[in-house]
Amino acid sequence: MLPDNNKPTFSWFWKWFLDNKGVSILSVTLLAFLNILVFTKISYVFQPIWQFFTIVGFPIVFAGILFYFLNPLVNWLEKKGVPRVAAIFIIFVVIIALIVLGVIVIVPKIKSQTLSFINNWPDYWEIIKDKTNEVISWPIFAQYADQLEKASENVFDSITNVVQNLSKGAFQGIGSLVGKVANVVVTLVTMPFILFYLLKDGKDIPAYLIQFLPTKARKPTLNVLLDINKQVSMYIRGQLTVALTVGIMFMIGFSIVGLDYSVTLGILAGFLNLIPYLGSALATIPAILLALVHGPSMMVKVILVFIIEQLIEGKFVSPLVLGSQLEIHPVTIIFVLLTSGKLFGIIGVVLGIPGYAALKVLVTHLFNWYKQVSGLYEEDKQL
Repeated sequence: MLPDNNKPTFSWFWKWFLDNKGVSILSVTLLAFLNILVFTKISYVFQPIWQFFTIVGFPIVFAGILFYFLNPLVNWLEKKGVPRVAAIFIIFVVIIALIVLGVIVIVPKIKSQTLSFINNWPDYWEIIKDKTNEVISWPIFAQYADQLEKASENVFDSITNVVQNLSKGAFQGIGSLVGKVANVVVTLVTMPFILFYLLKDGKDIPAYLIQFLPTKARKPTLNVLLDINKQVSMYIRGQLTVALTVGIMFMIGFSIVGLDYSVTLGILAGFLNLIPYLGSALATIPAILLALVHGPSMMVKVILVFIIEQLIEGKFVSPLVLGSQLEIHPVTIIFVLLTSGKLFGIIGVVLGIPGYAALKVLVTHLFNWYKQVSGLYEEDKQL
C-alpha cells in the first residue's frame, strides 16, 4: 500500500505540542510579555490619556469610594418608597450638615491640638530621649547597654533627619503647593456631581458598557463586572465602617485615660486603619510616644486601650463587617501593600487591596475561560 502523502509527517509532534499544558502556559506567558514590551515602546501614545486621568482620576476615585459606601443607604430609602433622586438629595443634605458640624466643632479642636503638639514637640522629644536612656541604663539591660545605646542614637538621629527634611521640603515645596491646591479644588467641585450621577445611574453602567461588545462576550463580561463590583463594594464599605469605628474607639479610649490630643489621635487612627493589619499598630506609635512623656502609668493605660481596641476590632467589628469575603491570605495582603505603596504611595496603600481583589476576579475568570476553551485541564478518566 502506498503511503498517504496528504497526511502530515509530524502530526504526532503537533498533537503533543498543542496538547502540552506546559507549552500552552509558556506560549500564553510569552504573548503577554510581548504585549507588555510593545506597549512600553509606544507608551508616549498614551501620555494624553494618562494626563487626562491625573486630572479627573481623584474625583472619580473618591466619588467611587463614597458611591460604594452610600449606595446601600440609597437603595434602602428607595425600597421604603422614597424616590431615588429624593433619597440622594436627603443623603447629600445630611452629609453637608455633618461637614458643617465637623468644621465648626472638630476642625478647630484638631487645629488647636496640632499647633500645641508642634509647639511642645522639642520638649517632648528631649523627654523621650531621657526616658529611653533611663530604660537602657536598667541593670537588666547592662549586658547589652552599648548596643542599645548605639541603636537608640541611630533611631533618634534618623527621626531627627526625617523631621528636618520634612521641614525643608515644606518650604521648598511651596511652589508646587498651588498645583496641589488646584487639584483639591477640582476634586471638591467635581466629585459631588460625579457621585450624584453614580448614585442615580450607577446600577445601569455595566449593562451600558457591555452593549459595545460582541454578543457572545456580553454575558461573561457582565459576570466579571458584577463579581468585581461585589468584591470591591464589600471591601470598601467594610473598611470604611471599621475605620470609622476604630477612630471613635481610640478617641473615647484616649479621652478616658486622659491622654493629650485624644481627638486628633483618634481621627489619625481612623485614617490609618484604612491600611489593613498595619493601621492600628501605626496609630499607636504617636500615642505611645506621648504616653512615654507622661510616665509609666500613662504608658500602661495607652497599651490597655490598644489591647481592648484590638480585641473589640478583631473579635466583633471586623468579623461582623468585613468577614472573609476577599479570601486573600494575610501574607498576600502584606506583599500587595508593600508593592502598591512603593509604586503609588499612600493612594496605592489605601487602594491596593481592592485593586488586587478586582484583578484576582478578572484573572480567575480568564483562567476558567482558558481551561474551558483549551480542554487541557480536563480530568483523565483513565487515572
